[in-house]
Amino acid sequence: MTRREHRVLVVAPTTFFADYGCHVRILEEARAIAERGGRVVIATYPGGQTPDGLQVERPNASPWGNAVRVGSSYHRIYLDLLLLLKAIVTAMWFRPTIVHAHLHEGALIGWCISRLWRVPVVFDFQGSLTSEMIDHGYLRPTDLTFRPLRWVEREICRRSDAILTSSDNAVDVLVRTFGVARERITAVPDAADATRFRPRWLVAETQREAGRAALKLPAGRRIVAYLGLLAEYQGTSRLLRAAAAVRAVREDVHFLVMGFPGVETYSRQARDLGIADAVTFTGRVPYARAPELLTLADVAVAPKLSATEGNGKLLNYMAVGLPTVAYDRPVNREILGEEGVFADPSDEASLANAILQLLADPDAPNRGRRLRERVEREFSWSEVGATILSVYARVSHPLATERCGSARAPSRPRRNDQSLVDL
Repeated sequence: MTRREHRVLVVAPTTFFADYGCHVRILEEARAIAERGGRVVIATYPGGQTPDGLQVERPNASPWGNAVRVGSSYHRIYLDLLLLLKAIVTAMWFRPTIVHAHLHEGALIGWCISRLWRVPVVFDFQGSLTSEMIDHGYLRPTDLTFRPLRWVEREICRRSDAILTSSDNAVDVLVRTFGVARERITAVPDAADATRFRPRWLVAETQREAGRAALKLPAGRRIVAYLGLLAEYQGTSRLLRAAAAVRAVREDVHFLVMGFPGVETYSRQARDLGIADAVTFTGRVPYARAPELLTLADVAVAPKLSATEGNGKLLNYMAVGLPTVAYDRPVNREILGEEGVFADPSDEASLANAILQLLADPDAPNRGRRLRERVEREFSWSEVGATILSVYARVSHPLATERCGSARAPSRPRRNDQSLVDL
């Protein structure tokens, strides 16, 4: 089987597409695979947007609602059952040669499809399931359910034909904690589109000023930007408390907080901290607007607390050339290298101090330039696509070709929906 013959069923147990981290990885990987000759169909939850150029299959509207759900939720149990049925139906007409499964529920669904169609399943591991549940408050290590869930997570990881991770740290977690053989794991870092995310020094100052005015950002202030989910495990409350500490020292700083959900909750927290006039909340930002909005900033911050998940937002900060503060975690050091400014996650005051340090650093613009160069040199979605296809080639086996027949997939009877485009 040549690389150009892969038919990839992507299983994404999330409300794809919703303009945030894990969805961006799903989107950009699918595009990179398609650009190298693969045909991709994404099976996902009801709701969400359908990006241009992607074929997305969803179950019929859920009677329990189709709102975007971030992180752990009991609603995902029935949504996963609906997705399993949709994935089976999709596989019947699409006849995949590879199942590419995101998140643990996706890997379990993908394993079922893999056994039914006798094709390999590749698990895109984006962090520990049980650790995420702890981060979101759905589980404690002392709970009776912790060990059974940990066992389920271990079995999901070990039954996949290959595993992709976004960091070397995740490779270590899989080997040490879940007993996965090292040779079955490939680190495929998150990346950035360095063409779309232009360096901010190429944007005219008049254009930046107009963008700031459109958001009603105060003139003459240094802008510290955050773009991502608003949640406790993302460090949003810590960011606001750090903003209060920074403003107590410097009044020429304004914080631009872009993302969702929980805007009302965190806006109220900013008011309680007395910094409502120092923070602008934009709400949900379309991924297409992220390059433009990030160029309005002088400094970026990523206070994510999770020790096992990736941190893809850093790549977009770097592509724009923003000097960046993040917590001192292995994943963040892998991405930012020596040019990052790191705060101590065990010392809450450290985040504010790191932001103040970067704002006062005359070399900060050069840090941003070196971060941009690092993205161009090491973090390309095109290279991600090449690596993924090499994994597909390694795990493919004769049974997949025999079961699935010729490389050309049959056409599916279509509803009159021009938003679905074959890749």
